[in-house]
Amino acid sequence: MKADYDVVVVGGSFAGLSAAMQLARARRRVLIVDSSKPRNRFAAHSHGFFGQDGKSPAQILTQAKTQLAAYPTVQFIEGEACAAAPLDGRFLVTLRDGSRFAAGRLILASGVRDELPSLPGLDERWGLTVLHCPYCHGYEVAGRALGVLATHPLSLHQAMLIPDWGPTTWFTQGLVEPTPEDLAALDARGVRIERASVVEVLGDAPAMTGLRLADGRIVEIDALFVSTRTHMASDLASQLGCAFDEGPLGPVIRVDEWKQTSVPGVFAAGDASSLMSNATFASASGVAAGVGAHRSLIFTH
Repeated sequence: MKADYDVVVVGGSFAGLSAAMQLARARRRVLIVDSSKPRNRFAAHSHGFFGQDGKSPAQILTQAKTQLAAYPTVQFIEGEACAAAPLDGRFLVTLRDGSRFAAGRLILASGVRDELPSLPGLDERWGLTVLHCPYCHGYEVAGRALGVLATHPLSLHQAMLIPDWGPTTWFTQGLVEPTPEDLAALDARGVRIERASVVEVLGDAPAMTGLRLADGRIVEIDALFVSTRTHMASDLASQLGCAFDEGPLGPVIRVDEWKQTSVPGVFAAGDASSLMSNATFASASGVAAGVGAHRSLIFTH
């Protein structure tokens, strides 16, 4: 075992670094373990994050790491945490290279992995013209021909939102059949409904010119919003026995208001523990997890 810390933070993106900042300012010994594969690495810019609007995710993270490095109790390690287990009242974290570290508290901020529908042309456009969050990226495609690809009944909700950014076509993919009330609401929003399945994305990637339908027609579309299925990017929470809740698009780690999981001493922050996913939500949950972990070191034994 190389070193002992007050808290090990697994994941060095918006949630993990925000958690570490609170602990660093509390003068606690913090280790941040990060494999440099943040969920938003496919996006060229981050938007809607107060004070950081328009910067690339990499720029924001580099600045945050530089600021954290000024605190003498913070250490960074590049690597993948592949195992975690309780040990003598603490937690032992093992990295892929065999390194091991112990801590009194553990913060899981390793995020989620997106699973796109199996459709030719989606993967190479992900984060550029195939998008998830209109609040993060809608402004940049505003006024163009926009599409919403159904992957789940919640896509109806997304189809209702997107017209604020541009003329919208909802591709139901045979997964959702709107009720008469839904049809009236969609019509009031000017949403066109297309029931023929999309079979291919067209254009010179990452640009998009249209979608080919199963019946051979081509619908001109400039950007497509898709809700992905999500999976835990790390299985540490499962290894530790943390409880999960089944969200509409994938599991999330169950946490309380201070981001404490069902396992005492283990906290979770960011997309892995939240149904709402954007940079600001992730950072805010990291702040709560950092403060929660610090308080638990003082008020519980």
